[in-house]
Amino acid sequence: MKQTAIPFMQLRGGSSKGVYFLASDLPSTELSRNQVLLDVIGRDTRQIDGLGGGDPLTSKVAIVSQSKLVDADIDFLFVQIVVGENRVDTTPNCGNLLAGVGAFAIEAQLITATHPQTRVAVNMLNTNKRCELILDTPDGEINYEGNQKIDGVSGSSAPIICNYLDVAGSVCGSLFPTGNLKDQVEGITVTCVDNGMPVVVIRAEDLGISGYERPKDLNTNEALKEKLERIRLAISPKMNISNAKNKAVPKMCIISPAKQGGIINTRTFIPHHCHAAIGVLGAVSIATACISKGSVAQTYVTQNVSSNQPISVEHPSGEFAVNLDFNDYGDKLEVKGAGVIRTARLLSKGTLFVPNNSNQ
Repeated sequence: MKQTAIPFMQLRGGSSKGVYFLASDLPSTELSRNQVLLDVIGRDTRQIDGLGGGDPLTSKVAIVSQSKLVDADIDFLFVQIVVGENRVDTTPNCGNLLAGVGAFAIEAQLITATHPQTRVAVNMLNTNKRCELILDTPDGEINYEGNQKIDGVSGSSAPIICNYLDVAGSVCGSLFPTGNLKDQVEGITVTCVDNGMPVVVIRAEDLGISGYERPKDLNTNEALKEKLERIRLAISPKMNISNAKNKAVPKMCIISPAKQGGIINTRTFIPHHCHAAIGVLGAVSIATACISKGSVAQTYVTQNVSSNQPISVEHPSGEFAVNLDFNDYGDKLEVKGAGVIRTARLLSKGTLFVPNNSNQ
């Protein structure tokens, strides 16, 4: 029996890699679509029978279409294939894969590139928030080559400016979804923040670790991972996140004092696997915690940060710079937007194949 053929592209977006589709090339029903995507990426831990790489950072899908909204050019749905669990999660967004959406839209002829730059207004369907991408398109053609480097990716590429507009409370409904700057969970003080990505911030010393351990060492620390999961499941309802056991949010971020001139050092679990770097919107939320007086991050922050000033968040592969547009009213923090620089590269395009029973 012949397999089902589906057009696709694969792009590196930021420090992740994903398979990109036109929405019109996938089944219209959510159940059938998800079964197809599981076969595309792979259903088991190693994802041998799919295009995934057995890692959360390479088990991602972007679904793109033209938007009908007046303030958006493109609709983007992010789908995380949960490695080894044979299921998908569309609760979170992904700022890394978002960085490749503009390039995909141009390659797929959803939009027409302009000289010397192209602005793409993206409606992020996971959160119903907006992001403006600014791409380098000399002579109306997408350019992937340049001098922009991002930690966690070798070499350099053309910069992609990502301006997130009003993403506070994207998933949980408010910037500090528990209503507190600090909460006690399992005997540990945490800060819960959602500035595009729900994150639970925890000091490394409160977990009995340094916070500078290698990701692979943290991934084998079962006692630590079990404690993090207990905290995650206990605090999630207070963050307006139900059934967190089956979701990739909230992410768990362990912080410690910066060592390389940044504002904070991080080790992020997404949510059970330690990230080799840090997610885009995760970094935005962590930076937000760092400028919030009274958060657990304030213990380690020694820098004074002004609005629209680069904030360097350190991670296992280097650092991630975030610009926050904010007003600090003393008793209230208002975050109006966030800007980051990412890169992307087209890796392949063509036709992939899934079993005919994928969309049953």
